Amino acid sequence: MLAVFAVAIFGAAGTWDWPSGWAFLALFAATSMVISLWLAAIDPGLLAERMRSPVQRGQKPWDRVFLLGMVVGYFAWLVLMAWDARRMSWSHIPLWAQVFGGLLIVASYFGIAWVFRTNSFAAPVIKIDAERKQTVVTTGPYAFVRHPMYAFALPQFIGCPLVLGSWWGLTGGVAITLAVTWRALGEEKMLKAELAGYEDYARRVRWRFLPGVW
Repeated sequence: MLAVFAVAIFGAAGTWDWPSGWAFLALFAATSMVISLWLAAIDPGLLAERMRSPVQRGQKPWDRVFLLGMVVGYFAWLVLMAWDARRMSWSHIPLWAQVFGGLLIVASYFGIAWVFRTNSFAAPVIKIDAERKQTVVTTGPYAFVRHPMYAFALPQFIGCPLVLGSWWGLTGGVAITLAVTWRALGEEKMLKAELAGYEDYARRVRWRFLPGVW
């Protein structure tokens, strides 16, 4: 995955001489490795689940289409940011904002780690894990919002463009946020229909992403 990211970013940038691109890759590699090693120690079953293909048996058909589209869209987003920030030099983001973007990404991964610690069913695809007897999770971040995984991922859609130095990348971040919001609504509909206790949980926890907002 890291190699594919590098090809997308530096191919669009038109050069390997791009410190922001290298900083982004280093940050992505470090956070991904730490999360993976940590998960391997505390919940190897969840790690194995998250390493599986984005197309799986039992997955909702619409989610298969969504995830394939997200993969294409994500790489197009990387290409846009590299093209903007390095090849064309349209955007000029100050160093402090790039550092702030990096902090947002790190904070996002800390939040996601909290989700993993709380919910062993946090699979990357939308399905009911009948084999592991999935139940409703109501503790940890799930006591405050119904979709903490998505909520903690949102800062990355701001942090990535800032680290790479692309104002245009923020527009792509908005598009990805809207796509994730649509997926969350579809996921809720499925969970209410197929997971015992989820509808009661949704009535108790009102907020989806951000308490007091939505």
